[in-house]
Amino acid sequence: KLLSVIPLHKGKSVRKALKERGLLEDFLKSHPYAKNRNFSNFGEVAREPLFNYLDCQYFGKIYIGTPPQEFTVVFDTGSSDLWVPSVYCKSDACQNHHRFNPSKSSTFRNLNEPLSIQYGTGSMEGILGTDTVTISNIVDSHQTVGLSTREPGTVFTYSQFDGILGLAYPSLASEYSVPVFDNMMKQHLVAQDLFSVYMSRNDQGSMLTLGAIDSSYYTGSLHWIPVTVQEYWQFTVDSVTVDGVVVACDGGCQAILDTGTSMLVGPTSDILNIQKAIGATQDQFGMFDIDCSRLSSMPTVVFEINGRKYPLPASAYTSQDQNFCTSGFQGDDSSEQWILGDVFIREYFSVFDRANNRVGLAKAI
Repeated sequence: KLLSVIPLHKGKSVRKALKERGLLEDFLKSHPYAKNRNFSNFGEVAREPLFNYLDCQYFGKIYIGTPPQEFTVVFDTGSSDLWVPSVYCKSDACQNHHRFNPSKSSTFRNLNEPLSIQYGTGSMEGILGTDTVTISNIVDSHQTVGLSTREPGTVFTYSQFDGILGLAYPSLASEYSVPVFDNMMKQHLVAQDLFSVYMSRNDQGSMLTLGAIDSSYYTGSLHWIPVTVQEYWQFTVDSVTVDGVVVACDGGCQAILDTGTSMLVGPTSDILNIQKAIGATQDQFGMFDIDCSRLSSMPTVVFEINGRKYPLPASAYTSQDQNFCTSGFQGDDSSEQWILGDVFIREYFSVFDRANNRVGLAKAI
């Protein structure tokens, strides 16, 4: 149902460790809002700091229940359900993480409905209930919450977060499940029906802002792109070029902006063209390595979207761990759309506007 790819680690030493465990393959698989106070009586602006784990996962804290139980979740624009591990789950992944205990929450209600989610990597099964969910200063009552009873495989076992909070459209949510942001809009909890994401390149500073656009996170102007299909945050990319030559997405393609995907994912043949253009070479593990000494001379990969150019320099599309450099582009033929993940979002501050069904992009600071 979902194609959110969540590679959980990077770096040579981690990669070697995963390979030894037989886990490597699984892991690879000035705008009108800035100072608008007219809405303040109708809702809040919530600033939720995100922790950056190795430039691969960005997650923050939420609280569920009364009294509140704390969890870390990926705020994922590539899915629409909220779930956390529960005390009913005996999978290894659940033993390693915080587990929600509904019997200790006076506001929990069991909906007696099942929940099953298949991600690009990993899956979960569970039950649905409702409870109070607190994110920063916003208290979201009667929110549907998935409680995992099974998390098969190993993908979530080694993750640094407990669960996932989906921020895509309700059409992507499981039956009986209402996405968190939709519930917030319905209750008029947010000042505006939009949220924005800034992903930093270091441990501090990444931020999810619910209900507002913070202009301190970008330079220049914010440019708007219409959403083409209201499931994921999907839009049209016109082309991908290197040195003025189209290397991918010839004639246009559909893409999604996905905070839950660490890399930039596209059809294998297109991605191979890009890897060739930047000089990345495939190693025995299927990853594309880059000579770190070449970074300063590597070309810029330009995404043209809605008539505007969004360049990705080598510093954006490569990851460096000591003297080991890898490409941030990944081929995947199972996805119907390109996935512009954290590799892209670190470079471009992103606004997700539900009121106008559009995405805003600006050069991140």
